[in-house]
Amino acid sequence: MKETFAKILDTLKPTLVSLNDYMYAHPEGGDQEFLATEKLTSTLREHGFQVETGLVGRPTAFKGVFDSGKPGPTVAFLAEYDALPEIGHGCGHNMIGTMALGAGIALSQVLSQTGGQVLVLGTPAEETNGTKVAMAKEGIFDTVDAALILHPSQESSQSGRSLAMDALEFAYTGKASHAAAQPEKGINALDSVIQLFNGINALRQHVPSDVRIHGIIAKGGVAANIVPDFAVAQFYIRAAERSIVDEVVDKVRKIAEGAALMTGATLAISNYELSYDNMRTNQTLSQCFTQNLLAMGEEKVSPAKEDLGSIDMGNVSHVVPAIHPYIGFGCPQAASHSKAFADGTITDEAHAALLRGAGALALTGYDLLTRPALLDQVKKEFSGK
Repeated sequence: MKETFAKILDTLKPTLVSLNDYMYAHPEGGDQEFLATEKLTSTLREHGFQVETGLVGRPTAFKGVFDSGKPGPTVAFLAEYDALPEIGHGCGHNMIGTMALGAGIALSQVLSQTGGQVLVLGTPAEETNGTKVAMAKEGIFDTVDAALILHPSQESSQSGRSLAMDALEFAYTGKASHAAAQPEKGINALDSVIQLFNGINALRQHVPSDVRIHGIIAKGGVAANIVPDFAVAQFYIRAAERSIVDEVVDKVRKIAEGAALMTGATLAISNYELSYDNMRTNQTLSQCFTQNLLAMGEEKVSPAKEDLGSIDMGNVSHVVPAIHPYIGFGCPQAASHSKAFADGTITDEAHAALLRGAGALALTGYDLLTRPALLDQVKKEFSGK
C-alpha cells in the first residue's frame, strides 16, 4: 500500500505544492482564513468530497466527507491554516493543512476497497481561539474513530503531551481622581493589578513543578497624575493535567478577589481565550504512525518532545483517540514562530516532507480501516480498559 499512496501523492504533488505555497504567500490570521478555506474546500470538492462550511459558528471552519457507502470506521485528518501576525506561517500551518488534505484525498481513492469514511476537518485559529475546542464540545468527533494531525518542526518526533491551559482576564474598576491634589478620593485599580501579581508570585512556590503562570498588564492607566480607575491583567495558567489547572485557577481567582478587597476596586474575571485541555497521545496509534512515517522514507523519528506549550488538539484527545506528531522539513535551525521557519515551508525539502507526511497519515488511516485488531487496541487504550 505504501507504493499505492506514493503514486497517488506523486500525481497530487503539483496540487499540494501549489496549495502549500499559496497559503504561505497569502497568510491570514485566525478566523480570517477565507482564502485558505476556499482553496482547501474547492480542492476537496474536486476530488469528490462533500463539504460543509461554517461549522460551530466559525465561518472558516469546514468538514469534508468522503463516504465509501460501505460499513467501516471513520478516520479524521485535521487541517490548520491560520498564520501569525507579521511573521506569516511561522508555525507551518500551511503545511499542516496541505498534509491533511493530501492524506484525505489519497485515502479516499482506496475507500471503495476498505469501506468506511474519511474526513478532512478544517480547524481555524489554532494560534488564538482554537476551533477544535468547540468542535470537541459540540460533538463533531462523536462519530469519529481516530483523529490525526501532523505538525512541521525542526525534526521528526513522536506525538507527546501538551499542557492544559486557561486564559484569564482580571479587570479592576476603581475611581479616578487627581493623584496629587485629591488622592484620598481615588480608588486605584492599578494597585489591585499589582497586588494580583504579588499574590501570584507568592503562590508559585506552592504549586507542582509543571505549572506555568505568566501574564501581562494589558491596561494600567492613562497618566501618572490620574489615579487609574481601570486596569486589566491577562494570564495564562498551564499544567500537565486539566485537574491541576482547575485547582490553580481557583487559587488565582481568590488572590484576585483579595487584591480587589485590599484596594476597594470591583473585579470582573473572564476567559479571554478558550481553555485548552492537555494532549493525551494514544500510544498505539502513535506507534502505528511512526512506523508508517519511517516506511515513507523518513530516516529518523525521535521520541516525543517535552512540549510545555498548549494546543487545542488536546481537547480532541479527550473525546477520541488522537495523535499530534511532528515532521522535520529541512530547517533544523529555524525557530518556531519565526520568519525563517515560515520561509522554510516552501523549499524543495519541505515539499518532499509534505508528501512523506501525507503518505504516513494516509497509511495510518488505511491501517485503521483494514486492521480491526489495531483499531480495537486503539479504542481500548483510549477507554482505559
